[in-house]
Amino acid sequence: MTTKELPKVRLRELTLEDVEDRYQWCLDQEVTKYLNMPNKYPPFSREETKAWIDMCIKRTNGYEQKAIETEEGNHIGWVDLKNIDKQNHHAELGIAIGDQAYWGKGYGLSAMKEMLQYGFDHLGLNKIWLRVEVDNDKAIKSYKRMGYVEEGVLRQDRLRNGAYVDRLRMSILKDEFYKY
Repeated sequence: MTTKELPKVRLRELTLEDVEDRYQWCLDQEVTKYLNMPNKYPPFSREETKAWIDMCIKRTNGYEQKAIETEEGNHIGWVDLKNIDKQNHHAELGIAIGDQAYWGKGYGLSAMKEMLQYGFDHLGLNKIWLRVEVDNDKAIKSYKRMGYVEEGVLRQDRLRNGAYVDRLRMSILKDEFYKY
């Protein structure tokens, strides 16, 4: 599947109606395995989830977070830009497909492509970077497919289940994205 054959998605603003979906996805340990979550179960209460989404809606937490919907209107995950550096024109991307029924079908790539366009065109970014755990092979493969390149290894960068894991830092530049 090339990026031209990706399923269509729509990025939309979050609403408080998204709280229950997000809460349920965060209960799924397969969904949250590679996400930076508190070391407790559940990682967040419904109230904490609602407060987080409310901060995203009001843009008081520094995140440009969008809900991912399929062409049919199914809410399947979220994508965001954070750590936005307005002076140097870069930001960090985060993405999660919470509904496992949509895993491995190109929805994440499609949502990532939309968010990259938003970051480059609407926020005026030049570089969008990310951190991904070195053992998250599926994510690394999808990022490379989108045109991301490895910048380096962040050693013992995340504490996961009581052990430190390395993360790759990857990035894509605006001109690389539009050549792709």
